[in-house]
Amino acid sequence: MTNDVKHKVFVSFHHKRDSWYKKRFEELFGDIFIIKSVKDGDIDSDNSDDYIKRLIQEDYLSDSSVLIVLVGAATKGRKHVDWEISAALNKKVGGYSGLLALCIPDNPDHPGDKYNPCNIPARLADNLTSEYAKYYDWSESVDGMKARVETAFQARLDKIDLIKNSRVQLEYDEWE
Repeated sequence: MTNDVKHKVFVSFHHKRDSWYKKRFEELFGDIFIIKSVKDGDIDSDNSDDYIKRLIQEDYLSDSSVLIVLVGAATKGRKHVDWEISAALNKKVGGYSGLLALCIPDNPDHPGDKYNPCNIPARLADNLTSEYAKYYDWSESVDGMKARVETAFQARLDKIDLIKNSRVQLEYDEWE
């Protein structure tokens, strides 16, 4: 990646529990990436699920090249996180996005670069197992994050045959 090229990344996270880490990510890396995410109040939860999915796809993910999932203690069961991962792995939504997971400190797997599939979204686990996605501990290193995003970006070009996106999308949140 050259210094003047900024990857467009979409950050997926549990809004009630993990907003601090999303804000911190923006503070740390806002100068090196174009960071997008759904913010509280952006989407009316009274809308139909199909409408919300379409908004996520068309207004937020269609021009992102990498999806970053902040994996906290309760991220696994969040339907919107699952929908965002699914959309990022759908070629029809602006092409495939690279996929990486950042394990934040409240996740039981932190610290360490190993994960328990019971602690992460199932669709993410499928893509970690296939080696399309990568899993990392939370880090505040600019150089480290640049390298991680570049690896995910390259995967969307070189490893699309490893994408696993056949699961039925979650219909409801499994827990708060």
